[in-house]
Amino acid sequence: MLSTMAKFYTDGGAFMHPIAVVCALAVAIAVERFIFLFFKYNINANQFMAQIQKLVMANNIDRAIKLCNAAPEAALPKVIKAGLTRANKGEIEIANAIEEATLEVIPNITKRTPTLQQVANIATLLGLLGTIIGLIEAFDAVAKAPPDQKTAMLTASIAIAMNTTAFGLIVAIPTLGVFIFLNNTVKKIIDEIDQYSVKLQNLLVSRGKGSQSPLDR
Repeated sequence: MLSTMAKFYTDGGAFMHPIAVVCALAVAIAVERFIFLFFKYNINANQFMAQIQKLVMANNIDRAIKLCNAAPEAALPKVIKAGLTRANKGEIEIANAIEEATLEVIPNITKRTPTLQQVANIATLLGLLGTIIGLIEAFDAVAKAPPDQKTAMLTASIAIAMNTTAFGLIVAIPTLGVFIFLNNTVKKIIDEIDQYSVKLQNLLVSRGKGSQSPLDR
């Protein structure tokens, strides 16, 4: 198996090396984004907000802020904490604090994930370029090579053409799959921030007015 893979890589020629570099870059970005999105920025939003709601309705804002501090890296608690720290202020100040915190955390959530799509495109294009180079060499072999070397040169050139295309797609297709998966996770986190930050704002405003919580509706 390893010898087959080594032969496949070697037969692909020089363009296999940049595709391999692109593959390593894709793996590094995917691992880094997976760690941050699932173990740092993400949180069980429904459970978290249910606890926040109970504490706010009990007028225990300090404890709600401590609950946010318990997950200092997570995105949603950062935004919710910003609103809670302005809990006794007016509606505009609460909204501004939430918006400012949202604008601060979203770039951290979205960064580098779109790069995976671009990396996949680069891998595909490098594979295509290697194919074109291999075909050019194949035509040169047919036209210029001595008769006793034509077969060997033609075989080597076709190997370059086919192997680089295959390797480029082998890198690109999983990278696009990982991009779609991580991008959906990014969207989920951002949607939760949008949804629950608005609900917190309404909750704090209604609390000030002595109204029913919008989270109870």
